[in-house]
Amino acid sequence: MQERVPITMKDIAQALGVSVATVSRALKDSPRISAERREAIKAYAREHNFSPNLLAESLRHSRVHPQRVIGVIMPQLNHFYFSSILSGIEEEASSRGYQIMVAQSDERYDREVRICQSFYENKVCGVIVSQAKDTVRYDHFQRLIDNGMPLVFFDRICTGLNSNRVVVDDYMGAFNAVSHLAESGCRRVAFYGSPMSLEISKNRYNGYHDALVRHGLPVDKRFVTVCDNRSDAEVITPDLMRMDNPPDAFFAVNDDTAIGILYTVKRLGFRVPQDISICGFTNGERAIACDPMLTTVEQRGKVVGEEAANILINKVEGIIPLDKVERRVVRTRLIVRGTTR
Repeated sequence: MQERVPITMKDIAQALGVSVATVSRALKDSPRISAERREAIKAYAREHNFSPNLLAESLRHSRVHPQRVIGVIMPQLNHFYFSSILSGIEEEASSRGYQIMVAQSDERYDREVRICQSFYENKVCGVIVSQAKDTVRYDHFQRLIDNGMPLVFFDRICTGLNSNRVVVDDYMGAFNAVSHLAESGCRRVAFYGSPMSLEISKNRYNGYHDALVRHGLPVDKRFVTVCDNRSDAEVITPDLMRMDNPPDAFFAVNDDTAIGILYTVKRLGFRVPQDISICGFTNGERAIACDPMLTTVEQRGKVVGEEAANILINKVEGIIPLDKVERRVVRTRLIVRGTTR
């Protein structure tokens, strides 16, 4: 006999023509739902192998439950920004009596799906996640939501879901950075970004584009490329510098990419910032370990982590209703150092 796949509260609601909230209340024996409807919903749930997240449910009604574990999915753990976010999550969680269980997707959709399933099976009380670069389907996230598990996105948000999220002000961070380049005399500014499937890359590109337009500078498509790591920057940058009228400035999606640009243009014989200005986005430890030190946009990763954990725990404990979507924006700050004029 084929094993039946567990269904979600959303599946039950659709099958019986009621709301998810009605299903949730019926399964909790709420007197707000008639006895007849409660029994019909429970019978359907039993028949179709429904399995609620009991830990999350118990935590929403008790602040003294002995096991309080939050699942955290990071794309990569070796980036300063993600590690600073993790620090913020852990600090906020610990201060409120929670532990975290951390997994790395390694930028892979298949790993991300497996991690979500593992977290659900291990009955974590909620999940905090930054999605992998190649994630374009969101059923694994929707399944957590449908089963009543609080979910909070940070940095790389899932635009396909109406979900809780904490992001930095990517647009204004990029706009202010490129405005600084323009106001310091740069006229041909290149943009190195992540794939445009990611919301952060769209927002940073839009900030870059609008800053150029605001300052009366051309948007040269030859200078816009997908490049979000140091090794690729070292390969791509020489080709741009061999063009007629090459860039005199670069805005990069992160510090590692910016440092790859810095290393390459110096190797090619250009002076920084006299010939080429460079601005990154993160303000990690490497930004002050290069020569000259890097002008960059500070993302305040620890604050992002604290905000994400705060939302998740407030959802678990019922301080914020599960059906209320919480969205928070952390402001960025431009840190001007030696790679810009």
